[in-house]
Amino acid sequence: MSETPRIAEKRPAAIELEPGDYYWCVCGHSSKQPFCDGSHGKTQGFRPMKVTITEKKKYYLCQCKQTANKPFCDGTHNRI
Repeated sequence: MSETPRIAEKRPAAIELEPGDYYWCVCGHSSKQPFCDGSHGKTQGFRPMKVTITEKKKYYLCQCKQTANKPFCDGTHNRI
Protein backbone atom coordinates (compact mmCIF):
# COMPACT_ATOMS: atom_id res chain seq x y z
CA MET A 1 0.00 0.00 0.00
CA SER A 2 1.33 3.36 -0.89
CA GLU A 3 -0.52 5.27 1.83
CA THR A 4 -0.59 4.91 5.59
CA PRO A 5 -4.00 4.08 7.02
CA ARG A 6 -5.78 6.89 8.85
CA ILE A 7 -6.24 6.32 12.58
CA ALA A 8 -10.02 6.32 13.02
CA GLU A 9 -9.84 6.08 16.84
CA LYS A 10 -7.25 5.12 19.43
CA ARG A 11 -9.51 2.50 20.99
CA PRO A 12 -11.15 -0.66 19.72
CA ALA A 13 -14.79 -0.95 18.74
CA ALA A 14 -16.46 -3.42 21.13
CA ILE A 15 -19.26 -4.98 19.09
CA GLU A 16 -21.37 -8.11 19.53
CA LEU A 17 -21.46 -9.74 16.11
CA GLU A 18 -23.69 -12.45 14.71
CA PRO A 19 -22.17 -15.17 12.52
CA GLY A 20 -21.66 -13.94 8.97
CA ASP A 21 -19.37 -11.97 6.71
CA TYR A 22 -18.27 -8.43 7.50
CA TYR A 23 -15.92 -6.02 5.75
CA TRP A 24 -13.45 -4.33 8.06
CA CYS A 25 -12.21 -0.87 7.04
CA VAL A 26 -8.48 -0.98 6.32
CA CYS A 27 -7.97 2.64 5.22
CA GLY A 28 -9.49 4.36 8.28
CA HIS A 29 -11.66 6.73 6.24
CA SER A 30 -15.02 4.98 6.61
CA SER A 31 -17.76 6.88 8.46
CA LYS A 32 -19.15 3.50 9.59
CA GLN A 33 -16.10 2.41 11.60
CA PRO A 34 -14.91 -0.23 12.04
CA PHE A 35 -16.69 -1.40 8.90
CA CYS A 36 -16.17 -0.32 5.29
CA ASP A 37 -18.48 2.21 3.63
CA GLY A 38 -16.58 2.42 0.33
CA SER A 39 -14.45 5.43 1.31
CA HIS A 40 -11.30 3.54 0.29
CA GLY A 41 -12.11 4.56 -3.29
CA LYS A 42 -10.46 7.92 -2.48
CA THR A 43 -7.26 6.16 -1.40
CA GLN A 44 -4.54 4.32 -3.26
CA GLY A 45 -4.27 0.60 -2.74
CA PHE A 46 -6.64 0.04 0.17
CA ARG A 47 -9.39 -2.59 0.01
CA PRO A 48 -11.64 -3.73 2.86
CA MET A 49 -10.79 -6.97 4.64
CA LYS A 50 -13.44 -9.67 4.59
CA VAL A 51 -13.96 -11.16 8.05
CA THR A 52 -16.02 -14.30 8.58
CA ILE A 53 -17.49 -14.56 12.08
CA THR A 54 -18.57 -18.06 13.13
CA GLU A 55 -19.60 -17.46 16.74
CA LYS A 56 -21.95 -14.85 18.21
CA LYS A 57 -19.99 -12.91 20.85
CA LYS A 58 -18.41 -9.55 21.59
CA TYR A 59 -15.39 -8.75 19.44
CA TYR A 60 -12.88 -5.92 19.81
CA LEU A 61 -12.16 -4.59 16.33
CA CYS A 62 -9.15 -2.36 15.73
CA GLN A 63 -9.84 1.25 14.81
CA CYS A 64 -6.25 2.54 14.89
CA LYS A 65 -5.52 0.29 11.87
CA GLN A 66 -2.07 -0.59 13.25
CA THR A 67 -2.84 -3.99 14.83
CA ALA A 68 -0.73 -7.01 13.93
CA ASN A 69 -3.84 -9.20 14.40
CA LYS A 70 -6.13 -7.63 11.79
CA PRO A 71 -9.00 -6.95 12.24
CA PHE A 72 -8.84 -7.59 15.98
CA CYS A 73 -7.35 -5.20 18.51
CA ASP A 74 -3.97 -6.20 19.95
CA GLY A 75 -3.44 -3.09 22.09
CA THR A 76 -1.22 -1.28 19.59
CA HIS A 77 -3.36 1.87 20.06
CA ASN A 78 -1.76 2.24 23.52
CA ARG A 79 1.64 2.81 21.87
CA ILE A 80 0.73 5.34 19.20
